[in-house]
Amino acid sequence: MNRKITHLFAGPSLLALALAMPMAMSPIAAPPAHALFGIGGGPFIVYDPTNHAENLLTAARTLEQINNQIAQLQNEAQMLINQARNLANLPYSALQQIQQNVSRTQQLLAQAQNIAFDVQSIDQMFQQDYGNLSLTATDRQLIAEARSRWENTVGGLQDAMRVQAGVVGNIDTNRAEMSALVGKSQNAVGALQATQAGNQILALQSQQLSDLIAVISANGRANALTEAERATAAEQGRIQRERFLTPGAGYQPGNAQMFN
Repeated sequence: MNRKITHLFAGPSLLALALAMPMAMSPIAAPPAHALFGIGGGPFIVYDPTNHAENLLTAARTLEQINNQIAQLQNEAQMLINQARNLANLPYSALQQIQQNVSRTQQLLAQAQNIAFDVQSIDQMFQQDYGNLSLTATDRQLIAEARSRWENTVGGLQDAMRVQAGVVGNIDTNRAEMSALVGKSQNAVGALQATQAGNQILALQSQQLSDLIAVISANGRANALTEAERATAAEQGRIQRERFLTPGAGYQPGNAQMFN
C-alpha cells in the first residue's frame, strides 16, 4: 500500500498539473462592480461608466416628457383663454341711439300736414280736393278749393324740409356712433365682440338708409302735391274759361226810375 501511495505522489509536477487543469479550462469571469472595503473596513463606490450613461439618458428622457406635458398644459390653458375671449360680449351698444334717431324721423313723418303718409287718407283727400270740380260751383267755392290745394302743396314742401332738417341732425350722432363702433371693432378681444360690433355698424347703416328713404318719400310727396295742384288748377281754369265763354241771357230791358 505504501508503495502505491508513493507511486501516486511520486511525481509532484504531475499532481500540480492535474490540479491546475480545471482552473485553466474554466472561463475567467469578470468580477461584478460592487462595494469594496478598504483599509479600516470603510466602503467605497466603484464607478461604472455604462450604468452612469444609462442613468443620464433616462433622466433626460424623463425631463423631456415633463417639459412636453408642461407645454401641453400651457397650450390647453391658452386655448381656454382664447375660447373665453371669443365668447366675451361687446361692452358697448349703439342700439338706443339708433332707435332714437329712427323714432325722431318717424315723428317728423307722422306730423305731415293735411295729407298724411297713409293710403286711405291720400285717397280721401285727393277725391275731395283734386278729383271733384263742378261746373256749377260758385266762384267762392272755386277759390276756397284752390286755396286748400295750395295749402296742401305748401305744407308738403314744409314737411319735406323738416324731414331733411331732422335727417341732417342725425348725421352728427351717427358720426359719433360710427367712430365708437369702429374703435370697438378694432379693439375686439374675440370673434364675438368683433361680430357684435359689425352687426351694430350694419344697424347704424340701416338707420341711415331709413333716413334717406324718409327724405326721398317727403320730397316725392311734396312734388306729387305740386303736380296735383298744377293739374287741378289747369282743370279749374278750363272750367272758368268755359263758364266765361258760355252765352248768357243777354241784356233784358226794364223800367228805371231816376227821380222820385
